[in-house]
Amino acid sequence: QVQVVESGGGSVQSGGSLKLSCAAPELFYKNYNMVVYWYRQARGNQRDLVAGIHRPGGSTNYVERVKGRFTISGRNGQPTVDLQMNNLTTDDTGVYYCKVHRIAGGVDYWGKGIVVNVSS
Repeated sequence: QVQVVESGGGSVQSGGSLKLSCAAPELFYKNYNMVVYWYRQARGNQRDLVAGIHRPGGSTNYVERVKGRFTISGRNGQPTVDLQMNNLTTDDTGVYYCKVHRIAGGVDYWGKGIVVNVSS
């Protein structure tokens, strides 16, 4: 069974930083053509896309509200895909999920999520 595991969440004050990591060894070590996404779900809201990175190409994309603050990384060969989050605001609070989209077959694998809490 493919496992996708997030780590690195926690609580931080507004203006602070956190780094999230997504591990999916059964997928990452096989170097599949895939896109790895980070989503955020605030309480009572839908799950919204935050950022994505293509492996092995390395191209990235971000939603407008995190551009310049968040950086997604994790090139082919690296064991995790990380999301460095700087200058956090209370609006960044939520449960963050990693999704691995394997392009061949269009299969998605989700992690269970990790909590990020930003206080003012």
